[in-house]
Amino acid sequence: MRTVDTQEISNCIYRLARRAGTTLTGACRSAMQTAAIKEEGAAQFALSTLLENEEVARRESMPVCQDTGMSVVLIELGQEVFLTGAPLKEAVDDGVRRAYHDGNFRKSICDPLTRVNTGDNTPSHLHVDVVEGDRIYITFLPKGFGSENMSRLYMLTPAQGRAGIVDCIVQTVRLAGSRPCPPVYVGVGIGGAFDSCAFLAKKALTRDVGSRNQREDVASIEEEALEKINALQIGAQGFGGKVTALGVSCEIAPTHIAGLPVAVNIQCHCVRCEKEVL
Repeated sequence: MRTVDTQEISNCIYRLARRAGTTLTGACRSAMQTAAIKEEGAAQFALSTLLENEEVARRESMPVCQDTGMSVVLIELGQEVFLTGAPLKEAVDDGVRRAYHDGNFRKSICDPLTRVNTGDNTPSHLHVDVVEGDRIYITFLPKGFGSENMSRLYMLTPAQGRAGIVDCIVQTVRLAGSRPCPPVYVGVGIGGAFDSCAFLAKKALTRDVGSRNQREDVASIEEEALEKINALQIGAQGFGGKVTALGVSCEIAPTHIAGLPVAVNIQCHCVRCEKEVL
């Protein structure tokens, strides 16, 4: 049994949030650089400007986007870890609170009815999964809502099958158009139930842009959906072009015999995701 004070987790969240707020993932940056080479005209200019913005943000430790996002935290907690100190959720929120204050990040969390801002970007959106071992795997995903608002959940019939899944993915991006600040990264959940399917889609966004699911049948859905999305020619910032999406990542789970849930969680070009192991 390994003992960990939750203050260590709070400090880890602080580090991850500060880094995530000021830089794109390496895989996202590479994908955008490749896209800029493929494009021309207004789309190429848009991509080049976005890349220049990221370079300045990283160099100056400034927010890479004005929407510094809802703090989504995924923790895989080893079952051989004994936590001491403040409750886990309090520790996570403390790390978020300090990071958003010190980083001068916009505080974007409010009551859904009164719209009164909480003032410190908490509470975070925390997911905890207990796994084997004595380590703690922490992922921090700041999620902007220009893209979140374009996301969709579909409850398909089993008969709609693979073709229906691809259609849902492509339709979601087509209906979103330029609003989620493309080129987008598309996370997809397949299976599970109404709630868990949406989480699968969110979890898919923590994978590196350009990665493929280990299951060949799922990977083929990712590839076909990406090809059809880019054929829409929405392009960077809606200027048209060859690259509307940087990637499509799907996660899958068993579901009920009577259903086929599909969730599509859109991420803007600004893919920010940091990870650390304690």
